[in-house]
Amino acid sequence: MNTTILRKTALGIAGLAFTGGILAGPATHAHATTPTAGTTAVQADKPAVDKDKLIPHGVQGEQSRIDLDDEQTGNVKAIIAATKKAGMDERAAVVSLATALQESKLKNLGHLGDRNDHDSQGLFQQRPSSGWGTVEQITDPEYATTAFLKGLKQVDGWQDMPLTKAAQTVQVSAYPDHYAQWEQQAADLVTQHWNS
Repeated sequence: MNTTILRKTALGIAGLAFTGGILAGPATHAHATTPTAGTTAVQADKPAVDKDKLIPHGVQGEQSRIDLDDEQTGNVKAIIAATKKAGMDERAAVVSLATALQESKLKNLGHLGDRNDHDSQGLFQQRPSSGWGTVEQITDPEYATTAFLKGLKQVDGWQDMPLTKAAQTVQVSAYPDHYAQWEQQAADLVTQHWNS
């Protein structure tokens, strides 16, 4: 009789373990799916951008905003890529984008004839005569961004400055306060494209 009870108990425990495995199996399996032929694995979400770091001082004054076309969006992505390549953070991308929004509305401008500000060209309206590079260089989005960021790195404490002061220190614009109006859109663009 003891063997019968022992056998029934062992079978009962084995049955519970088996049933538990079946019941637990699909839930565990759902978390560890493997793609089959013709399907693509879904990547985990990339880390979110820390929005507090994008505008640490809050925006200054009224904000402007423009709708972007494909060319402008491509230039946004180029500025962000160059910022990452330079080893700089999201805040540097915000400063760069706000500067380019003010200077060119994110259009890679060539020489505009009589409407040109001296020999300013490109996204950041950099001037060959001021040592920013050749026309070919400053109209290349990666080069122009890298040149701007090189200037930004030389500004002591740029990370702790309001955007317009950091941008103005690099650009030396006749309208130093105009960069501030683009800070919110620049931050939104970084949020949208930094991890894309």
